[in-house]
Amino acid sequence: MSAVEINKDTYLKWFESMLLMRKFEEKTGQLYGQQKIRGFCHLYIGQEAVVAGAISAMQKGDSMVTSYRDHAHGLALGMDAKSIMAEMYGKATGCSKGKGGSMHIFSKEHNFFGGHGIVGGQIPLGAGIAFAEKYKGTNNVNICYMGDGAVRQGALNEAFNMAMLWKLPVIFVCENNGYAMGTSVQRTTNMIDIFKIGLGFDMPCAPVDGMDPVAVHNAMDEAIQRARAGEGPTFLEMRTYRYRGHSMSDPAKYRTKEELEEYKAKDPIEHVKEVILKEKYADEAWITAIEEKVKATVDEAVKFAEESPWPQPEELFTDIYVQQDYPFVKD
Repeated sequence: MSAVEINKDTYLKWFESMLLMRKFEEKTGQLYGQQKIRGFCHLYIGQEAVVAGAISAMQKGDSMVTSYRDHAHGLALGMDAKSIMAEMYGKATGCSKGKGGSMHIFSKEHNFFGGHGIVGGQIPLGAGIAFAEKYKGTNNVNICYMGDGAVRQGALNEAFNMAMLWKLPVIFVCENNGYAMGTSVQRTTNMIDIFKIGLGFDMPCAPVDGMDPVAVHNAMDEAIQRARAGEGPTFLEMRTYRYRGHSMSDPAKYRTKEELEEYKAKDPIEHVKEVILKEKYADEAWITAIEEKVKATVDEAVKFAEESPWPQPEELFTDIYVQQDYPFVKD
């Protein structure tokens, strides 16, 4: 029995959330081409269901941590699109004060422990966040995302071992989009069923259709229930696909147009839209209204970023160390 049931409201939220992710990322790519956004930039176009289906299974207090492909996660968790866009512009009003850029989106308010530029660096952090929740006696769960390339990092083995040993409330999610940068999974391992890595730790694990938010939701719901019950972590391999290159500098010539079109035929946003109309959860007028709302949100985010100030030079060394007073230490 699902702890969080899928209903009409779920589908309506999925459509708006995934559409915002898609349109935000498309605009981001456009702005990058105009050199308004610089540095490294990794788009999430095509993978939206992996986050949308997780959010609908989560509860208040749960948290996320992910890699540097992180804009969509923040948006899905409820972060203001303006603060994310301003961050990518490097503006002082950004969620990381303009100091992190595209790869380091954070929000304490929304329990988003960020995007991380070090490949696989967030995996032990996810276990650590879960350890803190268990230590404090909460009922909260951490969702820790990683790419199919990151699972080759040694830190994964250490984190998986401790997570199982201590039965930590963490869901490890591999967003397997088929390519670690430009290298296909088949060229990096003889075991292409990535979820089976969990078997070596006796960790519950499974493959999931990452293009279907229903499949994602149900798998996440089951894993989250298990974690809340004190039964420890789960490793889920979300089989998804990115329509664009690894980053904005990647022309993605290592794959065929036929392969791309095959996945686009399973587009999660179009699928959810079809269900909404078929089940009469809403009509075409509602769809149009949401499309206009999302466009306005993205346009406002760009305007906000454009008009925001740059960080002041004196901010360069702030936020490097935690400011802490120790009353027991005398001068």
